[in-house]
Parts: sequence; structure tokens; C-alpha cells
Amino acid sequence: MSVPARGRGRLGFGAAGPRRPRHTVRPEQLASLALPVGDDGVVVGVDGEGRPAVLGIVRPTPYDVMLIGGLWTAQVLALRAAATGARIVVETGRAPAWEGLVRAAGGDRAGIALHEVGRVPPQGPSAGSPVVVVRDCGIRPPRGRVASGPWQSVVTLLPYLSPVAAGLMEKSSLVGIQRVSPDEAEQIGRLMCLGPDDTRALSTLTDGVTLWCTRRDRQFVMIRATDAESGLLGDARRMD
Repeated sequence: MSVPARGRGRLGFGAAGPRRPRHTVRPEQLASLALPVGDDGVVVGVDGEGRPAVLGIVRPTPYDVMLIGGLWTAQVLALRAAATGARIVVETGRAPAWEGLVRAAGGDRAGIALHEVGRVPPQGPSAGSPVVVVRDCGIRPPRGRVASGPWQSVVTLLPYLSPVAAGLMEKSSLVGIQRVSPDEAEQIGRLMCLGPDDTRALSTLTDGVTLWCTRRDRQFVMIRATDAESGLLGDARRMD
């Protein structure tokens, strides 16, 4: 049997590459290779230790989010969700409050569209074209024509704890709460099974801070607006 000449390609594997020492890591060194990466999604701010807090809004399963808070926070979330590639559909009864954002972001080219309350058409979401519907429909939002579904999430904004809030909280997978009155904080604490400290904190939160919670988990998060966001939306504010 003849031996292949040096430099001739090996059968099925191509030419042999250069010989170098292997790169190995001892088990005790593995921790040093860890990367500070959280879940995929929208960076909704930073936690108490300054680490990015990421909210996975776009999902292959129905996902409902409720935010008791200000328009400023809802608009920051919309911009950041659009930046991740989601199409943003805003159902609102106060279109002038959103038109500046839509124009600055590029409108339909950026995947942000405005619709009157009750006039949102079917969106046809998919894994390649996910949708986030932002419902800014006042304190008693009517039943939406477009509900959450695979690759289509719904974020409902309430300015304060309205009579329909309890039902929306029950339906929602995640609830965000910004500063509320002490009475509202007590009601929310009971509905969301918050501890006494978290409940009391709700009436003292500064602008831009949100408690994101389920009935099992909770995290206080502060939005640090980018220069572009501040230039477009102004400073963080709870009331509009």
C-alpha cells in the first residue's frame, strides 16, 4: 500500500492543518469564562445592583402584560421592543400623545402603527414577524379585537388602579406597578401577594422605577433612558 505524499489531502478530510498545543481550561477556571448575559428580550432597566433587567415580551405562547403606570414608561418599552425586531401596534384613544414617537421612530418603516380603540386589524404574527400590541385605552379598556397568541403579546396600560384592574391582573402573566397611592398599594399588595415592605414601597417609588411582579417573583427596576429616548420623550415621569 502506498503512503500519501506529504501535503496531499487526506481522504474526506482535506489537508492537515498546523499542529499547535490544545487550549485547555482547568475545572476551577470555568467560572472565569461566564458571560453576563440574561434572557433574550427587552431591557426594561437595571435592578438594585445595576445589572440589566430583561423582559422576554416576545414569546411563542400567549403573553399578557399589565402596567399600572405612566405613558413615558409604556413608550420606552414600545421603542425598545421595536428595536428587537417586533412590530408594535398601539391601540389608543390619545393618538396625539403617540404621534411624535411614531414619526421619530420612522412609522411603518420601523414597524410602529397607531390604531383607534377597537380598530386593530388582525396582525398575522409569526416567529419571523412577532407583534407587541400596546393597549393605551384609558381606565376601562374595552375587550380587544386582537388578543394575545403565539408570537403576539399584549401590554395593557392603566394610569392607576381602576375598577377593572383586578380582573386584568388575574389574566396577566406579568404586572408592572409604578408609584401609586397608599390605598392603591394596599389593594395591589393583596392582589399580587406582596410582602409588607414591597407594598409600602409602592407609594414611594421615584419616577422611572417599576415593580415587575408575578404572584411568586418580583423585582424593582429603574429605566435608564438613552440620550435618544430622553431627547424624544423627555425625562422619566410617572404622570402625563
